[in-house]
Amino acid sequence: MRFTHRRCAAGAAAVALVLLGACLPSIASVASVQTDEPDLSRFYEQRIKWSRCEGMEMPKDLQCGKVTVPLDYERPENGTLELAMARYRATSKDDRGSVLLNFGGPGGPGVPQLAFGGKEFMGLTNGYDVVTFDPRGVGRSSPVSCGEGTEVALEATDDGDDANDPGAALRQLRRAAAACTEHSGPVLPHIGTVDAAKDMDVMRAALGDKKLNYLGFSYGSRLGAVYAAEFPDKVGRMVFDGVDTLTEPLAEQGLVGAEGQQTALENYLDACAAQWTCPFGQDRRSAKEQVVDLVDSLDQNPLPTTFGQEFTGQDLVGAIGQALYSEQLWPALTQALSSLIQDGDPQALLELASGGIAAPDAPSPDVTGDGGLVDAADVPLDNLPAALMAINCADDPDRPSAARVTERVARLRARYEEASPVFGQYRLAQVLMCYGRPKGTDFIREKVRDVDTPKMLLVGTRGDPATPYRWTVETAERLGSSAVVLDNKGEGHTGYGSSKCVHQKIDDFLLYGSLPADGSSCGPDDDD
Repeated sequence: MRFTHRRCAAGAAAVALVLLGACLPSIASVASVQTDEPDLSRFYEQRIKWSRCEGMEMPKDLQCGKVTVPLDYERPENGTLELAMARYRATSKDDRGSVLLNFGGPGGPGVPQLAFGGKEFMGLTNGYDVVTFDPRGVGRSSPVSCGEGTEVALEATDDGDDANDPGAALRQLRRAAAACTEHSGPVLPHIGTVDAAKDMDVMRAALGDKKLNYLGFSYGSRLGAVYAAEFPDKVGRMVFDGVDTLTEPLAEQGLVGAEGQQTALENYLDACAAQWTCPFGQDRRSAKEQVVDLVDSLDQNPLPTTFGQEFTGQDLVGAIGQALYSEQLWPALTQALSSLIQDGDPQALLELASGGIAAPDAPSPDVTGDGGLVDAADVPLDNLPAALMAINCADDPDRPSAARVTERVARLRARYEEASPVFGQYRLAQVLMCYGRPKGTDFIREKVRDVDTPKMLLVGTRGDPATPYRWTVETAERLGSSAVVLDNKGEGHTGYGSSKCVHQKIDDFLLYGSLPADGSSCGPDDDD
């Protein structure tokens, strides 16, 4: 549910390019009508075999399974993938089937988040099996990776060779992309949201449901909207919480994210400085300056980690960004920052960076069983950023030329740094990360609009640092008369886990079909 975008930054002079991973080729755009449709019947006729999830730390009542999907929906004979799934069984005899959850990202695995954050969704088991999954390329579902040592640092100086060759940074991106291809396997060209939506329809059938009931957070709203456009006659009750944009280019999305996270950081530092345990002391202005200095220092002199890789300032930015999505993680962030500043130990921050909405110290579930799925211990450490980049690139049709990229970077860099001296460089990755890759699908921008489905509930939070409220309004207008907006006048990324009012309205709609009026709201007083 709570994830952040990753980074790279570049410019004509004195710019560090930090690259966690890069994106790879796009999925195919939506198929045109053909005389010979691929035969997908064997995938739609399967049923999921559920069994207790393996692993000592897994909840006893959580069941795990898998579903088989084609690697390439246009050529189903060219191999298959096994997608990891998990569920909590319905507690009511009034069985309404299943409700499928996606926690966001892109690149967020669903199985561990349901395992260790499942208590938030127990109300839905009054009518549904609550089900989630690791999307293709994510977690235990053929995880993508860019391999160890794919962080590339490029120092471009005014008097260096790179100053006379602005394409140097772009060549670095190409080399990093080649590393992602080498380490990710055949799933990489088929990892985008259009394929993931098709996977969800196979899941719907394998679960035995005639309609898809769905709750998607953040990026999960993009996935749900694509599903609604592809399979409008299969839409049941759908909710999007923390609504993603369907139209803005990645560069603009990154700028919005930088602004939102800077605001969230300042709110955190204000709260931190009010406590004697704050590692930055009790001066709020000084605390903000110290964070910038700490990031710069670690970029220049990274710390070693137990995994053999270095912990850079941009890694620190990523960890802080994860924790800022929820005030519940602020105490853990303070402890992790104290360990870094006082002891030089980045381990707790590394755990925060990969923790999602689960507790930072929650163990990773093991769902190997006999299903041929990847062991949790074998999921690459960079899977989240590698999948995030690959999916975003597959979903984005913009591929500016090298000249255009070089021309825009200096101007955009100034805008990003003005928006956030901490997150600006990190977020500028959105500009470059898809350079040189085949054009992504234009299906989302061009075709996901005016869907002919039952009513869908879209929840926007006014103080959301990742998905601004205006995206909820804009996406609702694109989806047309099927979209109903709930205005959450609160703070934080998404509303289901932080607002009792939002939580109740979502549950009432999913369980009973009780839909709030379009434009109605939840306020802080509603949570008393």
